Amino acid sequence: MTRLILLVCSLLTFVRSFSQADSSNANLPAIDSGYYTSFDGTRIYYETSGKGMPVVLVHGFIVNSNSWKRAAVYQQLRQEGYKVIMLDMRGNGRSDKPHQPEAYENDAEAKDIIGLLTSLNIKSYDAVGYSRGSIIVSRLLLLDTRLDKAVIGGMGTGFTDSLWPRRIMFYNALSGKDVPELAAMVKNVQKEGLDQVALAYLQRSQPSTSPAQLQKIKRPVLLVCGDADEDNGSGKALSEMIPGSRFVTVPGDHNNASHTKEFSTAVLTFLKQ
Repeated sequence: MTRLILLVCSLLTFVRSFSQADSSNANLPAIDSGYYTSFDGTRIYYETSGKGMPVVLVHGFIVNSNSWKRAAVYQQLRQEGYKVIMLDMRGNGRSDKPHQPEAYENDAEAKDIIGLLTSLNIKSYDAVGYSRGSIIVSRLLLLDTRLDKAVIGGMGTGFTDSLWPRRIMFYNALSGKDVPELAAMVKNVQKEGLDQVALAYLQRSQPSTSPAQLQKIKRPVLLVCGDADEDNGSGKALSEMIPGSRFVTVPGDHNNASHTKEFSTAVLTFLKQ
């Protein structure tokens, strides 16, 4: 319980610090932005930058693609000639936020990414996820043969359980049930003007990937967690479920590990191999 309360406090700090962050730089490739209309009519906001090997950055929960913009990995990918693709996942940021539960079911978020990349004529790509974004990247590994290498950041074994208690607790709290240890999170969602209904449905339909499914993955996978982060279960144990994957730790907890130079170095080293 204490760990969950600390996690919520950390999450609120992360949202306030990074949800509206920007990082324009005249020496870096220009950012192109637009909207993609997905398979069910949901409009998805996206940004691209650069012309090299495409790398998709997939953000976590209660943030949007801007959460990457103060991360060293975002800057380094752009500096080293990759084509960086980011999107606001449905229910977040500038993308549509449907209020129908079925809009978030059946791998809708992974299908958004797959459809966007098809519309951009992407033939092969790498993907970097963090926190909930890693859950979606895990689905891409199973659903899209164009995905070459994948980084799963800030995630352990928790999401392999379809009845993950943490997911259910967040869904209950965002749905209006009394969950005292998550009251501060719900209050912040309301204060920031985020779409609580959409966020609840995201938790309700958050996909799980079973150990048996993970065992079928044959592509290169890197798992990166902060050395003080076990908020979502054991990253090392998760790596043992994915044949041939590598697991590394970097300094930090769940809130800040993805923004460190060490995280960026681990990701870039892996992608260049």
